[in-house]
Amino acid sequence: MLHSSFSQDLYEAGVDEAGRGAAVGPVVAAAVVLPKGFESALLRDSKKLTEKQRLTLREEIEREALAWAIGEASHQEIDQYNILQATFLAMHRAIAQLAPVPELLLIDGNRFKPYPFVAHQCVIGGDDLYYAIAAASILAKTHRDALLKELDAQYPQYGWAANKGYLTKAHREAIAHYGACPVHRQSFKLLA
Repeated sequence: MLHSSFSQDLYEAGVDEAGRGAAVGPVVAAAVVLPKGFESALLRDSKKLTEKQRLTLREEIEREALAWAIGEASHQEIDQYNILQATFLAMHRAIAQLAPVPELLLIDGNRFKPYPFVAHQCVIGGDDLYYAIAAASILAKTHRDALLKELDAQYPQYGWAANKGYLTKAHREAIAHYGACPVHRQSFKLLA
């Protein structure tokens, strides 16, 4: 069962990312502030839902959230800084768009680069524990999946609509045959 909040009275935002392990395109983060006491029968970790369920929940989250935002770090920034630092950058970009500024950030995972003047709590498996983090996981995933569909239309040979940019066997075979394209993350090991 998910919890509606970590604290009783702080203005909290859940933060999560999508696409960290993919080899293509940006890493995407979302930050979501839900009302205290928020509950949902369907909302949980985006990886445990179908695409249709995620899209339905995305509409609910965008409608019910007190605030939400998306941040990205490009494949060039991933190559320049490394994937961990680029993930923090995407998270900070999402948080920066929230108004008012949260008093507490609930971060999915075990590491975070502190956001100026805002307390944070890292929560391993947080998208299965807190509604706000689960909501952030949904928004980040659906946003990134939409980006990958657009990229798939430009580079159909890699199958990104299906593999979402992760290095499946078919994706690696396509890289071996066609080479890497401009939106591949060059700092990643693309071929085994």
